[in-house]
Amino acid sequence: MLTEPTPCENDLATQIIGCAMIVHRHFGPGLVESVYETCLCHELAKAGLAVVRQKRQPIVYDGITFDEPFKMDVFVNDTIIIENKVVETVLPLHKAQLRSYLKLANRRLGLLINFNVERLKEGIHRVVNGSATYDL
Repeated sequence: MLTEPTPCENDLATQIIGCAMIVHRHFGPGLVESVYETCLCHELAKAGLAVVRQKRQPIVYDGITFDEPFKMDVFVNDTIIIENKVVETVLPLHKAQLRSYLKLANRRLGLLINFNVERLKEGIHRVVNGSATYDL
């Protein structure tokens, strides 16, 4: 079982949230997910972070690696998974989805970012592998 996020991971999460706020401040709510993802990745790269969009993650089950990988929306510095949403309401299922991604990728920290809110702070959910979910 992974431990709680390290100070470096927490600092990286703060940096990611700052980039997401820049994008949200520019557009506000109401666009499709791909627009926010594209612009967020641009901001993250401008900040000097290593960004991979739609990163394929193999699924290993029962000692077998399957050819049907899942795709993470955004993977930052080989550390934090970002799951972007543009939904009316973030459901427990959305958080569980990110928690499953963290488990499969053996990562500690993920951010679920719902851009379909008036204030982005209300749309950011911090998910820790093997732990509770924290809303900002």
